[in-house]
Amino acid sequence: MRKFFLFISLFPIAAFAGGIDQLHRFLASTTTATGAFEQVVLSASGKKPKKSSGVFAMQRPGKFRWTYEKPYRQLLVSDGVKMWSFDPELNQVAVSKLGAAFGGSPAALLAGRDLEQNFELTDLPPSTATNGIDYVEAKPKSADASFERMSLGFVDGVPVKMEVHDKFGQITQIAFSRFDVNRSLTGTTFQFVPPKGADVVGD
Repeated sequence: MRKFFLFISLFPIAAFAGGIDQLHRFLASTTTATGAFEQVVLSASGKKPKKSSGVFAMQRPGKFRWTYEKPYRQLLVSDGVKMWSFDPELNQVAVSKLGAAFGGSPAALLAGRDLEQNFELTDLPPSTATNGIDYVEAKPKSADASFERMSLGFVDGVPVKMEVHDKFGQITQIAFSRFDVNRSLTGTTFQFVPPKGADVVGD
């Protein structure tokens, strides 16, 4: 099965302040969110960047649906207890329990809870390289986390950038667009039933 990285976006926040303050306000005021994204993955070896795009939905705590639409389809779905990874081309599904590792993942920063328990947060100082974007950096406290550090960027309270550095030197950059908060989502949004004949592996 192809490997692909899961991300969930931030969304508009009422007051425009530092990144940490905006993140706290987001967690306090947002229950559901939907949006679209463009993703670029930069390898440590300098290989050609891998580009993809798609849409997502989330519901706190722990539920999300992340769909890659281009250049090929991939799907990640969590109902808050289990997570399914589906590769339509291979007709293969990997299923696993969210478990303790979820607490230190990029998804948990936005769809989870207990923020200070799982992350060290720092407002990054502005520089000419940020082009007016305010960033907050998050470092997971768990040694078992799937990434080393992550930054979230805002312009006028709107999240516009996300950048994740993993433990192997790979950098994943996300740009967000077309997002809504606290919209009603159907009961099936975070459910997944493996297609007939699919190869299912895992828990």
